Amino acid sequence: MRQLNLDQLRTLVSIADLGTFSAAAQALHLAQPTVSLHISELESRLGARLVVRGSRRVTPTAAGAALVERARRLLRDADDAVDAVRRQAEGRVGRVRLGTSTGVVIELLPRVLEALERDHAGIDVEVNILGSTEAMSRLAMGTLDIGLVAVPQPPTRALVVTRWRSQPMMAFLPKKWVAPKRVTPRWLAEKPLIINDATTHMYRLTMEWFAAVGEAPRPRIELNFDAAMLALVAAGYGAAVLPVHQPVGADFNERLQVLPLSPKLTRHLGIAHRPRPSLDGATESVLQVLERFGQR
Repeated sequence: MRQLNLDQLRTLVSIADLGTFSAAAQALHLAQPTVSLHISELESRLGARLVVRGSRRVTPTAAGAALVERARRLLRDADDAVDAVRRQAEGRVGRVRLGTSTGVVIELLPRVLEALERDHAGIDVEVNILGSTEAMSRLAMGTLDIGLVAVPQPPTRALVVTRWRSQPMMAFLPKKWVAPKRVTPRWLAEKPLIINDATTHMYRLTMEWFAAVGEAPRPRIELNFDAAMLALVAAGYGAAVLPVHQPVGADFNERLQVLPLSPKLTRHLGIAHRPRPSLDGATESVLQVLERFGQR
């Protein structure tokens, strides 16, 4: 037997509710012959009489009443399914996988997520702490939807990367160090350094800053977690070059000094994602909120 047709079931329910074929046809915006065809096809398919045509009203048979009861549930479930898909497509609900570095999480992402909760409460953002290289790889594999990455990135046909924000880099030094007002590569190269590991964009950016004046310092430790790096700086273990963000806790701040670099150094961040026509509504909604926090 062929599967039941939802349009035909909706016609049967309308007839049961309204009492006539003509009233059902008017409510469903169908021609009356179409309504008659729906019922005859249902009866033929099920091998049972579903309605009795009276002089003034059409009433369901026992078999028809049983089918009407179940049809109401089927139609309600179908309407719910359509609504769920529509809300997903329109970006009102959904799950979006976002990759970002710890620096962005500390400084900006809480404000982004607050705005998303206010404007798109039905969207769940899964935050993954990732370096830029891994974020780009996972975007290409389809296991990530949006990446906040350092730019520039090598061009790829499958992904779009647009400039988002710029962060000035600063020297984070132990409070007890005697330091110049502006920290130079030559001065800093002689100090113990805490730097991101060699696979990261931050490492390359920092080392290029040193190399521009002929310095190639060897880090005391390589670490990819900003809060841990700053904790080591506060403990006097070494110096770090990081984007500006606010360390947590008054005591933490009292054990650090943050000084500008000379020459200046800036980290640029971008938003990476698949081409927009292929995005679902939830991902598009998250992108729009992120873009509001971008720098003009």
